[in-house]
Amino acid sequence: MHSATQRLAPADEANLVLDHAGQVNVFLVASLLEPGGFLAPDGTPDMARLRAVLRERIGELPALRKRAAQVGRRYHWVESQPDLEHHVRLVEPVDGLAGLQDRCAELMGQPLAGDRPMWEILVVPGATVGGLGIVLRIHHAVADGVTAAVIVQRLFDPGEAGEGAGNEPPAFAPAEAPRRHPRIDVRRTLRRLGTGLRRIRKTLWGHGVGRTALLGERSAHHGVAFLRTDIGTLESALRPKGATVNDGLLAASAAGFRAALVAAGEPVPAWLPVSEPVALRRRGTAGNQVGVMLVRLPLGEPDPDERLRLIAGQTFAEKPQAREQGTLEFMRGPVGARIMDHLARRQHLVGGFITNVPGPGGTFRLAGAPVVALWPVAVLAGNVRLGAAAVSYAGNLCCGIHFDAPNVPGDMFAQAMGEELSRLGG
Repeated sequence: MHSATQRLAPADEANLVLDHAGQVNVFLVASLLEPGGFLAPDGTPDMARLRAVLRERIGELPALRKRAAQVGRRYHWVESQPDLEHHVRLVEPVDGLAGLQDRCAELMGQPLAGDRPMWEILVVPGATVGGLGIVLRIHHAVADGVTAAVIVQRLFDPGEAGEGAGNEPPAFAPAEAPRRHPRIDVRRTLRRLGTGLRRIRKTLWGHGVGRTALLGERSAHHGVAFLRTDIGTLESALRPKGATVNDGLLAASAAGFRAALVAAGEPVPAWLPVSEPVALRRRGTAGNQVGVMLVRLPLGEPDPDERLRLIAGQTFAEKPQAREQGTLEFMRGPVGARIMDHLARRQHLVGGFITNVPGPGGTFRLAGAPVVALWPVAVLAGNVRLGAAAVSYAGNLCCGIHFDAPNVPGDMFAQAMGEELSRLGG
């Protein structure tokens, strides 16, 4: 019998609320490995060697050695040594990268076991010629995108050093040292209160999106598509235009949404609001420390450069405000999360999710095997049927598109997004 060791931070407990039938609240990272270390030249994995390496790393990662247990009306983290025969396991082979995408799509509909530490690493043969795929899944109660990136960095071996990634601030926001005698800034407090009230009102009654295939009850059939584009070329092309890589990601997403709506036979709106998380400075023990900004994608603007300019102007103003405001009001605890989860099933405030997580400056190895490609896949929540997640890795911006396959032409979104990223980087 384990004893409770620490109560979940309210924001982490809120993420437990968002995991239920039809909505698996798990962050996924898929990667491709070449032979080396635990992976033999013929692509055969030495699972005992892999588990031995990971056992040592997990010993230094408390987040992977605890499970969530209900104590009264709240949840506590309980020490629970993971069984690596279960948590790190070999699964059925797939047929190339397309097969890995399909496997990831299936996994986005499969919950993690609640009576164990909430993560797993799956070894997937056949994902690439001469190598294999690795899929890491971590529950959002354990980690947001930034925290998950830190966990990945500490689980994997350092590979080759590289230039800093171009998608946004330094990879992992440092903890902010508390001031001994904090002063109360009345104006700042009132400003934050006003912004918070406006955000609550938007969450409750916002209606920026009309009837569309992008919103509605989701099926059980998920789809996933992967993209990669050279991040250095993209950043060099965007910087003279006063735009960031993240702005380019949003502009390419706008092209994707436009193509998906046309393929679905729907009119294209002038603007489509989407939600994008914003990393906050690390404070306290919570694994989830993110703000949220709304960005209105100008789908009706025919000039691609003007679309980019309109997006860059919004993010320049909205991102600092989102960081100052902090965690979305309804995600600051489980009660608010229950309210938001109920409202989100009928919301028309946003038409999609976009996530961008800064990655490492160099590359990784896993138990000696080089990691040559990596893609994130983010959660679909509420009634949203399509989202895109991005991370920088090995000189590329790597994007994972997650969609409700029967209702949204996600492949058309991915094709148009990839073409627009190439054009922006040209």
